[in-house]
Amino acid sequence: MSAARARVWLLRAWVTLVFGFLLLPVVVVALASVSRTSYLTVPPQGVTLRWFGAVLADPEYVHAIVWSVLLAVVATIGSLTAGVAASYALIRRRVRGGALVSALLNAPLIFPGVVVGVALLQFYALVRMNGTFASLALAHMVITLPYVVRAVMASLQGIDPEIESAARVLGASGPVAFFTVTLPLIRPGVAAGALFSFIVSFDNVPVSIFLLGAGQMTLPVKIFTAIEYGVDPSIAAISTMLIVVTGLGLAAAERWIGFHRFV
Repeated sequence: MSAARARVWLLRAWVTLVFGFLLLPVVVVALASVSRTSYLTVPPQGVTLRWFGAVLADPEYVHAIVWSVLLAVVATIGSLTAGVAASYALIRRRVRGGALVSALLNAPLIFPGVVVGVALLQFYALVRMNGTFASLALAHMVITLPYVVRAVMASLQGIDPEIESAARVLGASGPVAFFTVTLPLIRPGVAAGALFSFIVSFDNVPVSIFLLGAGQMTLPVKIFTAIEYGVDPSIAAISTMLIVVTGLGLAAAERWIGFHRFV
């Protein structure tokens, strides 16, 4: 075997080991979710799906799932609207102080989630806005906006601005040129930003746990609080469901957008 071929096989083996290490926790959670025992055990003692049924039959879990999905959808729509507009202005309009504006938009990525949560809690208490759905949605928009901005700006930088200018020369107005020419071209960035925004909002705990009001509960916070009273296979079951749904969402996004063409 030649040295080049040996290096290829060693690289493949190393990649396989890395992926196996990363996926091992997922496999452990999935196995624990089908155990017949009332406690977490791997390998599972028998196979059953009753823990999935128990989660879906629990009104607290159902309420948390619905609440998390609604919150993530609202936050994603808001961050997409603001993020696409901000990215377009920073790339195409070259606004004064653009570097500072870009840094401010990406600042939530730098600060720990707990710091952002405490700061927003104090601010909402000051303006008497705490404990509302609007305040929580705005907070999630703040923490998801950087993902949209970074993805859309990357897409805009790879597009020739003369394409939109040509549409305007042919008689299209500014909004028409943007929605019919530029927006379809940056679709991968918009889709990636929306996907990351939804996942980050849905999965957030550090910010949500400070801002949830009475009668409000997101699924990650529900899981976090449930662990305090002991871990049973229902926690593994809901985690497995989230893993499967996330995987299906990523597969659907890949089929629709084809991210592999841009990496």
